[in-house]
Amino acid sequence: MKSELQHTNTEPENILFFNVVQIIENRKINIISAANSQIVLMFWEIGNYINSVILGMERAEYGKKIVSTVSSQLQQKYGNEYYVRNIRRMMQFATQFPDFEKVSTLWTQLSWSHIRELLPLKTIEEKLYYVEEVNKGFLGVRDLRHLIARKAFLRRNNANLQITRQSKIPFNAFKDPIILDTLGLKDNYLEGDLEQAILRDIEIFILEFGVGFTFVARQKRISIENDDYHIDLLFYNRDIKRLVAIELKIGKFKPAYKGQMELYLNWLNQYDRRDGEEAPIGVILCTDANRKVAELLELDKSGIAVAEYWTKLPSKEQFESKIQEIMTEAKERIARRKLLGIANVQKQINYFIEESSDEIDKD
Repeated sequence: MKSELQHTNTEPENILFFNVVQIIENRKINIISAANSQIVLMFWEIGNYINSVILGMERAEYGKKIVSTVSSQLQQKYGNEYYVRNIRRMMQFATQFPDFEKVSTLWTQLSWSHIRELLPLKTIEEKLYYVEEVNKGFLGVRDLRHLIARKAFLRRNNANLQITRQSKIPFNAFKDPIILDTLGLKDNYLEGDLEQAILRDIEIFILEFGVGFTFVARQKRISIENDDYHIDLLFYNRDIKRLVAIELKIGKFKPAYKGQMELYLNWLNQYDRRDGEEAPIGVILCTDANRKVAELLELDKSGIAVAEYWTKLPSKEQFESKIQEIMTEAKERIARRKLLGIANVQKQINYFIEESSDEIDKD
């Protein structure tokens, strides 16, 4: 936009005008972000103060009554934003996240609308996962709602279950399964059709695959002794600082795919890896992950992961059931490995925000 304006009209006053507009627009974004942050902190303070008052009361019924009374008074003075249910959300927010310093640093990119989506989630770990996704990707409420509805946290955890002590794949690098229902693929599609559909909606694919990915190349050509090979999709992930090769397959995962991906990763590591980058990793996307076979091949030791992709989203009940089934099977495989003396890494979670067992009435 800047170069177009300067080429069409390079009068000093027009250039001055454009640059001033850029300053204003940039500051407007910061002002909105700062305003949202202050609202969130104000609501936390309100919830925390009301919680402290109610905790000092002996009768729970009187505690409910005082919340209703304060809500009415605040609505008369400041408007409908302070209705009873929203006051209770403020109390719930302060209860779930009692450390003000952590709240003030973690939630800078989140509006109160974001937080309302997070409060019903079951665990602190799940909430913090989505906070991090919003902060990294500057995600709006609609995108956050999209991730929550599609169980991004559980799918990320399921992918992590593939990782063993000897793994070359970092935690939280991808999800399993990958949901690609928005690509509009018809039945009997080919691998090339899938690739084209992903490229048409690359932003949606990146949101689904994970915040931090940047598209690098399609059909990346690598030449080895006069033979050419092509990597379907190549991305760079700035969070884990490495190239990520993606191969798209229709049908079950096959053992032969391992050798193919190892060749690609070794070439990328030797000829395309830059200073400061970690070793490349690969993800093979199949319509059937064939997980038992993939486990026996110990793919993660070679920096390779397998994930299913779904081109159609099942009903909510079927979706939840399928995700739980996949995770149960993965945990059973880990249990068997432990019996054989092959222990998986246990992910260490920093619970730097205390989880409270107290529940605030949501009514």
